[in-house]
Amino acid sequence: MGTDPRIDRYLAAQADFARPVLAWLRARVHAACPTVVETIKWGMPFFTHQGRPLANMAAFKAHVSFGFWDRAAMATGHEGEAMGQYGRIESLADLPAAAALEAEIARAVAVIDSGASTGRAPRAPKPEASVPDALAQALADDALATAAWTAFPPGCRREYCDWVADAKRPDTRDRRVAQTIAQLREGKRINWKYEKG
Repeated sequence: MGTDPRIDRYLAAQADFARPVLAWLRARVHAACPTVVETIKWGMPFFTHQGRPLANMAAFKAHVSFGFWDRAAMATGHEGEAMGQYGRIESLADLPAAAALEAEIARAVAVIDSGASTGRAPRAPKPEASVPDALAQALADDALATAAWTAFPPGCRREYCDWVADAKRPDTRDRRVAQTIAQLREGKRINWKYEKG
């Protein structure tokens, strides 16, 4: 597949030592997986295969990192103290030969093609928020606010509960309860001002 111009710009903005290393890593990924898709995630170049994360690379002040997304399946024996499976990469000499790296990339592609799990443990769901007494009473007195409250996902309810519970003074708590009820009556989440659309 093609290259992403955002990655071209990312590479061009890096230090002199990093540019050839990043370009070489990028070329190895494309050689090993011609169908790879490039993107930028979390501010760094990222590679995906069949819609699943494959690998990423990043440049730092004095080193580069490269790693496979499925760390459990892709232990390389090169792990170091830096992000990624190849430790602190300061030059091409810190990396395996092209054929060896391409073989490792092909192995990561095969893991994705097999449909195997990424080996990441699923997150345990957080428990339902404990509703502060003042908020619980206000909800009991307002059916419209309660309907919105019930429709919100647990994380949204938790944010309101934490905000009310964090009030240090009773008048602050009461003001937050009143604002919560007003926003709920309009179907607004706690951070509605920052939501898109």
